[in-house]
Amino acid sequence: MGESSDLYFRQVPIGPMANFIYFIGSRTTRTCVVVDPAWDTDALVRLAEADDMKIVGALVTHYHPDHCGGGMMGFRVPGGVAELIGRVDARIHVHKLEADGLKQVTGVSEGDLVRREGGDRMAIGDVEITFIHTPGHTPGSQCFLVRDRLVAGDTLFVDGCGRVDLPGGDAQQMYESLTGPLAALTDDVVLYPGHNYGPTPTSPLGTQRKTNRYLRIRSRDDWRRLMGR
Repeated sequence: MGESSDLYFRQVPIGPMANFIYFIGSRTTRTCVVVDPAWDTDALVRLAEADDMKIVGALVTHYHPDHCGGGMMGFRVPGGVAELIGRVDARIHVHKLEADGLKQVTGVSEGDLVRREGGDRMAIGDVEITFIHTPGHTPGSQCFLVRDRLVAGDTLFVDGCGRVDLPGGDAQQMYESLTGPLAALTDDVVLYPGHNYGPTPTSPLGTQRKTNRYLRIRSRDDWRRLMGR
């Protein structure tokens, strides 16, 4: 990305589970949001300050603690959205089906949230972010489309997709997300996953449609066989 672009976009590896967090914002307004800000709030705030950017929001792909902080099923992650909004003047953008789970996991309040739906859009300067509802990993999982970049959380990985065997997971919903809204995106859109689980940290969707077996399915029967159901 050249400096002439208004888009500020940064992928940051963080934490012991190979997570990626993302900064998305406007170079003109010097403001940004952070996607899935778990593990190390101090480091994330320092990164934004070093880039002369002001954090004005947090975007949550889903409510699992490794993406939003807090605790669940005996598993606890430091940092996260609760700690971030205690440091900066920001609200948390979460899908409406995920909001109650997020409150339970992190302890944030309803007033801290902006409940989102698929198709919603938000603007930061001239940069527009489109919210895409992609249930399957969790009921309210969402991806974020920013021009030619898809920030996919745990819905889609490079050469993989998210688990559907955790509480709230649904294999059929994952199939519908992969073959519906994500299939409608063009080949030149670049996948930015929630974890560094693949051979590369990013990949064009056109490449993924050739190499990712979860995107090569042709029918529900193929999907059931792939998922062992």
